[in-house]
Amino acid sequence: MTNKTIHSYKDLIVWQRSVELIVAVYELTEKFPREEIYGLTSQMRRAAIFIPSNIAEGRFRGTKNDYLHYLRVAYGSGAELETQVETAKRLSKTKNLNYSKVDSLLGETIKILNVMIRNFNPKRLSSQRS
Repeated sequence: MTNKTIHSYKDLIVWQRSVELIVAVYELTEKFPREEIYGLTSQMRRAAIFIPSNIAEGRFRGTKNDYLHYLRVAYGSGAELETQVETAKRLSKTKNLNYSKVDSLLGETIKILNVMIRNFNPKRLSSQRS
């Protein structure tokens, strides 16, 4: 396997997948009832957006410890979204929707973040932060 140099947070697979996740969450929540616009819809969209946003912010921060902190925040947002998706699956007005794309992307994103956090080694972090 070839090691690709990471020049930007946009090069990270986890960032790419989490942006795909945002799109999938938006597409899914467009099908939610109108009365959920300020409830579950808003919360799910916000949690999804926080994942790649925190990955990007952490990558731009000045220290490796900051980067690890923001990876953990992104991971927490993934857990938050996972809880909201599970809740939506149990509600009568949203339980019959297709959650497979969101489930797949969210599962992959959480797994990658978990591995990144577990294997975090500040010496491996590139000094380039764009």
